[in-house]
Amino acid sequence: MAALREGDRISNYLLEALLGKGSFGEVWRARHHVFDEVVAIKIPTDPQYVRNLQREGVAIHGLKHPNVVRAIDLDPYATPPYLVMEIVEGPSLRETIDKVGAGFPVGSAVAVMEGILCALEASHNAGLIHRDIKPANVLLNHPIDEIESIRSIAVKVTDFGLGRVGGETTQSILKSGNSLTADGRSISGTLAYMSPEQKEGLESDPQSDVYSCGIVLFEMLTGERPQGSDLPSSLRPELPVYLDKVFERCYTRKERRYASAREMLDDLTPAPPGGPPPPPPAGHAARGSANVCPSCRAQTYRDDQFCIACGHQLVGSVPHCSKCRAHVHRDDRFCIFCGNDLRVLAD
Repeated sequence: MAALREGDRISNYLLEALLGKGSFGEVWRARHHVFDEVVAIKIPTDPQYVRNLQREGVAIHGLKHPNVVRAIDLDPYATPPYLVMEIVEGPSLRETIDKVGAGFPVGSAVAVMEGILCALEASHNAGLIHRDIKPANVLLNHPIDEIESIRSIAVKVTDFGLGRVGGETTQSILKSGNSLTADGRSISGTLAYMSPEQKEGLESDPQSDVYSCGIVLFEMLTGERPQGSDLPSSLRPELPVYLDKVFERCYTRKERRYASAREMLDDLTPAPPGGPPPPPPAGHAARGSANVCPSCRAQTYRDDQFCIACGHQLVGSVPHCSKCRAHVHRDDRFCIFCGNDLRVLAD
């Protein structure tokens, strides 16, 4: 296949800029030539990965979840074959961690992980194991340091190309290929975020993705990946203790690990010991004006339910979405994580 260039046309889309390139394919930013819609297009450059492109497209098209990058169009028989996906204009979590390092706000880290776990719960319920959860495969709508409230963070999980569906594996065209264990079994994924069972070439399941989530959570909180028996608070002492416990139940042997993304999600934002703090006095500040967190004294706003700097709960009770159980705001009409109608909130 001839090298693709800016201005080339793929079906109804004109290529604008190369977003990523691997051994077996490329991802381009493109624009519909009539509707002006901007999308991302994944194009294999090696014929043997066309079938994998088709499997990935079918897998993510079937998910239809607000925390999963949406499939728009697919033609594995075109020249060249292509998968059209929604484009997320913000940075990847990888770029964000590299920029902020250990200064990642705790509330933001929890909100991002909630989005990842909601995406995984949906994919696991559909029989799809991601198998390559890592910061590069998580996209955000805005840079973290430009977001005033955790309510405005939108999270999209992408690259289900290594996902296992119904016993079959789809291999991403942006990967260099599978690795082999010492006894010759094939493994797929990124070693730094891979569960022990994946490294041994054993069957992956939802707990494998949960293990990877633990590593991602640790890296968001500390700017580093875990080593040995380190806990997040070992590197960042001001972190809430409960996050250490959440991490420990991810980054452990399978029999001690969370059984599902839902279990981890339920433990991610518990009420602080001794019950929630009292709500701020009525009329304490005008809507949108600044307050301070009673725990860390960082600037907060009246609409904030958690401190974006330390994660401290700022209100007496926080409503949950009745569908995905994520924390939501009382003024929200729809859940930002799953899109559920919030007119009837869970207790």
